[in-house]
Amino acid sequence: MIRTIGVDPGSRYTGFGIVEGDGFRLKHIHHGTLKLPAGRPLCERLKIIFEQLNASILEYAPEFMAVEEVFFAKNVKSALSLGQARGAVILAGASAGLSVHEYSALRIKQSVAGYGRAGKEQVAGMVGRLLCIDGAIELNAADALAVAVCHISTHCSNIKWGVQDR
Repeated sequence: MIRTIGVDPGSRYTGFGIVEGDGFRLKHIHHGTLKLPAGRPLCERLKIIFEQLNASILEYAPEFMAVEEVFFAKNVKSALSLGQARGAVILAGASAGLSVHEYSALRIKQSVAGYGRAGKEQVAGMVGRLLCIDGAIELNAADALAVAVCHISTHCSNIKWGVQDR
């Protein structure tokens, strides 16, 4: 069984979820959404992301971090903010000694919903079923759990078939 923290980074909302699994069984450990104060400077929001993820890493002791790659942004300014949020996330994982992996949204959706163009609600529904979570899951947290599930299925199938991590 491997334990992974999945993260859906954002400068306003950052979802995170911790999942344990072996490629056949999955176990939900914890999830949440960091709601970052809109009126605060970006540097303060990045610090919150870093500190809160560090706290979750310390509390739940994952071995891996999986992060969603950036695939589009509305404009240059939002792309830069998102990139900086991803940097804070990756730094939190790397500074805690985690092996950090990145996955495209297409691959994540394919791994949990079987369809790379699945909508956010469809992904959230499948994540809830896969992890036996009762009730609604905030979309950012559901996306983060999906990233963790994607990593576990990818990592465990690589071990099974003898494929080395890239």
